Amino acid sequence: MILALDIGNSQIHGGVFVGQEIKFQFRKNTKNSNSSDEFGLFLKAVLRENGIEPKEVREIVLCSVVPDVLHSIGSACIKYFDIHPVNLQPGSKTGLKIKYRNPLEVGADRIANAIAGTYLYPGQNLVLVDFGTATTYDVVTADKEYLGGMIMPGLRISMEALELRTAKLPAVEILTPGELVGRSTVESIQSGLYYGNAFALRGITEQIKKDYFKGQSTMVVGTGGFSRLFEKADLFDAIVPELVLIGLYRTLQLNKS
Repeated sequence: MILALDIGNSQIHGGVFVGQEIKFQFRKNTKNSNSSDEFGLFLKAVLRENGIEPKEVREIVLCSVVPDVLHSIGSACIKYFDIHPVNLQPGSKTGLKIKYRNPLEVGADRIANAIAGTYLYPGQNLVLVDFGTATTYDVVTADKEYLGGMIMPGLRISMEALELRTAKLPAVEILTPGELVGRSTVESIQSGLYYGNAFALRGITEQIKKDYFKGQSTMVVGTGGFSRLFEKADLFDAIVPELVLIGLYRTLQLNKS
């Protein structure tokens, strides 16, 4: 069995692979204060709660955009699983031609998404949209060239900014609103968050197709915690919430060979 861990700013997203299939997934809030022991005990507990003995895990692969947490989890893997994890980082084999001016700047989670996209949809031009703490757009050609992308505030960050920076606007549940024009303050915020992101997504992806792919066939793939929010909006060709975990699984295969 393979344990894959995506260490993000807000959450740790994990999954266990049996063969090429994900057996189960889990999430944990990211806290810089967690020690390696706390992480190790959590990982063993979540495995057991899902019917897996920790000793059945043979390999661990991870990526992180939070260096402090990466160190703690890496230590937990060694202490509690006796496994040195494979870390997706500069120098790892990815199968991509990274066209960023400075490839070291690209977030490991974005590279994992691109690896998974080219693995699942070979020979396709891709726009990968990840709704996490930030909303990111990543553009990959059919020849596996990673061109770059965009980074925007995520839905939750936008909602929290409204709450914190205004005197009377409340925090709201982020959901698909019933109609475009809200009829209360809560509905108005929900509509603004949803449709602001939906219209931006439609416009941005259409412009990327026009500017970078000259009308060629291009797949738009959604992923991340809030991607399902837009499932019925006809914005994506596919939604793969576990895209980053698939990318980590593929990273392990590439770097083993």
